[in-house]
Parts: sequence; C-alpha cells; structure tokens
Amino acid sequence: MISRRRLLASVSATALVALAGVSARPAQSAQSTSIHAGTGSGEWRSYAGDLASTRYAPLDQITRDNFGQLEVAWRFKTDAFGPRPEINFEGTPLMVGGVIYSTVGSRRSIVALDAATGELLWTHREDEGPRGEAAPRRLSGRGLAYWSDGTDSRILYVTPGYRLIALDAKTGIPSRGFGTDGVVDLKLNNDQTMDLVNGEIGLHAAPVVGRNVIVIGAAHLSGGIPRRMNNEKGYIRGFDVRTGRRLWIFHTIPHLGEFGNDTWEQESFANTGNAGVWGQMSIDEELGIVYMPVELPTGDYYGGHRPGNGLFGESLLALDLMTGQRKWHYQLVHHGIWDFDIPAAPILADITVNGRAIKAVAQPTKQGWFYVFDRVTGQPVWPIEERPVAKGEVPGEWYAPTQPYPTKPPAYDRQGVSLDDLIDFTPALKAEGARLAANYKLGPLFTPPVVSTRPGPLATLALPSTGGGANWPGGAFDPETGMIYVHSSTVISPLGLVPPKPGQSDMRFIRGTAPATGAAAEGGGGGEDGPNLTVQGLPLVKPPYGRITAIDLNKGDLVWQIAHGETPDAIRNHAALQGVTIPRTGRAGRVGTLVTKTLVIAGDPGFTTFPDGRRGAMLRAYDKATGAELGAVYMPAGQTGAAMTYLLGGKQYLVLAISGAGFGGELMAFRVPS
Repeated sequence: MISRRRLLASVSATALVALAGVSARPAQSAQSTSIHAGTGSGEWRSYAGDLASTRYAPLDQITRDNFGQLEVAWRFKTDAFGPRPEINFEGTPLMVGGVIYSTVGSRRSIVALDAATGELLWTHREDEGPRGEAAPRRLSGRGLAYWSDGTDSRILYVTPGYRLIALDAKTGIPSRGFGTDGVVDLKLNNDQTMDLVNGEIGLHAAPVVGRNVIVIGAAHLSGGIPRRMNNEKGYIRGFDVRTGRRLWIFHTIPHLGEFGNDTWEQESFANTGNAGVWGQMSIDEELGIVYMPVELPTGDYYGGHRPGNGLFGESLLALDLMTGQRKWHYQLVHHGIWDFDIPAAPILADITVNGRAIKAVAQPTKQGWFYVFDRVTGQPVWPIEERPVAKGEVPGEWYAPTQPYPTKPPAYDRQGVSLDDLIDFTPALKAEGARLAANYKLGPLFTPPVVSTRPGPLATLALPSTGGGANWPGGAFDPETGMIYVHSSTVISPLGLVPPKPGQSDMRFIRGTAPATGAAAEGGGGGEDGPNLTVQGLPLVKPPYGRITAIDLNKGDLVWQIAHGETPDAIRNHAALQGVTIPRTGRAGRVGTLVTKTLVIAGDPGFTTFPDGRRGAMLRAYDKATGAELGAVYMPAGQTGAAMTYLLGGKQYLVLAISGAGFGGELMAFRVPS
C-alpha cells in the first residue's frame, strides 16, 4: 500500500531551515579514491563509517581522561514508531550536515533529527499492510544509506516488505524520478517468480552505494526449520541511484552454464533457495569492486538435497560494481551444514606484510576467524589450508571431505567442544556439566550435526554457536595502526536433526532436539541459537562469554583479548557460587566495536543491577594498545546497535542504539563534557 505515503512524511518549517545547508556541505564524491572517506570530515555518512566498513573515525576529543565524564546530549525514544515498542533495536544512524538519519520502530520508519539536540525534523513511514505483516525481516532493520551529487541528496532504505525507497534528504518526501513514486519493488525483476505479499525475502541490512550504484542483498527466515527447500533465491542486484533502474543481477546460485553451476551436483541448483547476502557489503570505489558475504543455501543444518560444494554459498564474493561480473570468490565453508553463513561486512584494510603493501579485505566470521585476502586478486594473505574433517552419519546427507583453515590470524574465539571447555567454577559443577555433556556428541570445529535420539546423542555441541563467534556487528579497523578489533560470543549450540512433521517441509531433516532426560533436562529456554544448555541455570561452557580481541593485521598476530560485559546477575548471585572468586565473565551478545583516534568503545549487552540499585548497562572505553579499561558511563539498557561518532559545533558526539526486555528502542547520544 502506498496511497498514504505522502501524508506520512511530515516536514516542519524548522526542519527545512535546519536542513537547508545539507546539500551545501562537501558531497560524498562518487569517485572517491579513499576507502576511508566518510569520517575524516567529522561526519558519519555510511552505515559502518565508510564504504570500507572500518567503523573508524579520526576524532580525539573523547579520551581516557574524560570518557567517564561524558554527558548525555540527547535521547530519542522510538516507542511511538510502530504498534509496539521494539526491544531489539539494532540500528546505526548516519550523520550528514548536522542531521541524524535513522531507521526506527517496529514498522521501520525513517527519522531525521537535529544532531545537536535530537529534535525531530521529519519522519517517513510506509504502510505496507499484509505485505509488511508477512515479511520475514521486520522491525527497524540496521540502517540506511545516504547519497548526494552535490545538488540532489537522498536517503535510501529497504522496507520490511522488500521495497527500495528513495527519499529527499532535506524533506523526507519520496524522490521524483526514482522507480515508481520513489519506490523500486525488489520482489519484481529479480529473475524468479515471487508472491508479492508472502514471498519469503527481505533485508535488515542497509543498502550500500558507490559510483552511483546501489547494491541490494537479500535475507530470509531463519533456515533451521525452512518452509521448503526451494525457498526464494537470494540474488544480488545493482540499481542506478538516480532512476532506480536495475543495472545488473548476480545469481548466487548459478544458472545452468554459469560459473560455479558444476558445484551443484544432480542439478540441485534448480531446487534450492537462499544463498543471499543478509550482512553488510563493502565497496572499494577506486577498484570499482563490491565485496559481499554470502550466506549458505537452504537449509542451515541439512543439505542432502543439494549435493556438492554449492557455490556461492558461504563465500566471500567480489563483483565489479558497475556490471555485477564476478572478479573473484573464496568459499569459506564447503557445503555448509552448521549455519556458519558469513554475517558481517568485509573490512577493507591497507596493510603491510613482510614489507609488502597489500590492499586487503578481512572477513570476520561466526567460526571465530578472520579470513584475509588481497582484495584485488582474491589470494589469501596467509595460507589457508584445506584440512580433512569428519564425515557424519545423517541419512542422505552429502559431506565435504575438507574445510578451509586459516593459518593466520589465530582464532579470536574458542573452536570445538571438549570437556575442558565446560563449566568449572567448582568441582561439583564441573562434574554435573560433564554428566550433561555425556548426552551429546563433542568434537572439533566442523563436527557435523547428528540425528537426535534418546538417550543420546541428542545433538552435536557446536562452539562457536550458530550465532557466532562474531555476528552482524562485525569488527572495527584502525587504518593508522593496522589493528583490528572484534567482539565475539562464546555460547554452545546443540545441532540435532529430526524429521519434519507431515506437510511441514519437503526437507528430509530439520533442526530439532529430542527431549533430554536426567541432567540434560536442565537445558531449556530457547532462541536463535537453539536450546540454552545450562547447569543449575549456569552456562554449560566456561567463561568468558563475551570478549573483545585485538589483532595486528600487519603481522597476523593476536595482541590482546579481554572479557567484555559485566558478569550477569544470575551468575554473580548464584547460590552455588557464593564465596567463589569469579573474575568478570563478559557477556554474550551482539555488540559492535567502534575505534577512534584515542579509544576502542563498546557497550555491554543486556542488563545488570548495580550496587546503587540502578538497572542498566555500561558503555566502556578501552586502551587500543593494551585492552585496559579506561572509563565507563551508564546506560539504562544494553547496547543493541553498533555505535557511531561525529563532530558538530566543535564537540565530539557518540551515539548508539540501546534496548532490551521491557525497554523499547532508544538512540542515546553522549558528548564531551561542557
């Protein structure tokens, strides 16, 4: 539905005055030669700061000396933007010309705010009716894109119903001449037939724009229990930023006769879906290449219907930005059955290795590795070895005999599960954890899922979990030092398969674990990573549960690693741990890192009850060289969207999305003390 769209874009006279200077600002050049252009001016023009996805800003007003005294500049609540508060607000806003632009609320509205005060300047909302209600990727999403040629300036985003919208950045009115009334329907003109209301495709990520080309990915429902094996295919497309005309399409599941089609045995390419790009993409405008992290094909844990390695599933893919032609690719997981789809933006980094300058791309992954390549040629910077992996016994499954193992940098999170990885706070808890684990299959990374049986094995225990390792927030790179910083989670996930119920799916097996008995019954809960495995309510795996790792990308060496996030209340106050000295455990979650001239910054996920009775979380600053914590400020809820920073009126600001159970989404802005 679009009949109400113009009524839902409201612009005040104050907003027009405030925005009048936007186009007069230096425009983001369509032919920029710096991969880090975007934050040097003090603005934040791209989702991850720049098209290189470094999440770096060369700002230095916020320091170790004043971080703990940061003052709240403004707060913007999003509860009114949708039929219900959004308790998982994952957005990162942009700041251009003194204006904040952000997706907000459970209907994914767009707001423009005064970057100094948080005052609402204009808002835009799409009413998609049944199409929005049926969307597989709802809520506010993770962000939007800005484009300007110095005269015209646009905000670009994808609705929950998978429509690309272009808005005038000054007014919020749909852009004339773009698509149909400012809209390109992404369910059309995509080389497949799709139900316009119920077609299972959408996108949480922000569009990426370079050289006047908009590149759009695709996302689906979680693939653990797919509706069918031939889901919609996640093809990638490029569009003209002025007209919305489709310029090119790339088939991530290759058609007959296309490169990679022979990796789909028994013509399985024809009856398999997904393989979209639901994470952020990155662009090197000088090289004219877009880098995209491709997810795995349908489904996440069973692939007997798609024998073969299955390009371009779980591959880092480099395409010509102007034509969509493949430049190079590297498959990080062959025939994936672990939900290790590549979740985060590739980070473009200019590094020096053994005296040789390299234009590199570093890909964070759920596996806990950075895979690092020459971004021009696709050659690994350090050897990546194909090593034999275990073959499973799931009936009908096809198993890849080897998987790629990077030799450098080292893993930034634990990989595989053994008894040494289990809870060990006390001898009694350690013994209980071992009894629980006896119901499951343990093994190294790439140990395949099992068919769930009773009394066991109920599942394969996977570490990192299907949620990471690293996830969609990715990492941050300091181009001045060559250091890369990534947050990761240490959570065990059970991978057990059961036959689908009649009519539930045409897959042979889907994710599901047979009910446990005895000690294993203490698992429970649930969520994206599956059942929570606990011992008396404590995590089965030993801490740290959340960590930040610093890696020298010039050397490929791990420099430091620290537990990030306050110890959860349920652990600090647990009866079995009274009198036990427990260092900070860190906390699992999806929080991004931000790096500036002076600091590494990240907020706690989740809530903590502090000694003064306040409930909330801390935003923390760390020493870039050592990982020492230098300061912290209070937030009323945990960080759920990656932070950004900008300079305005001679002062540095820091903005991030916070939310949580019982606390609707909010943008919270800090600035240096007055």
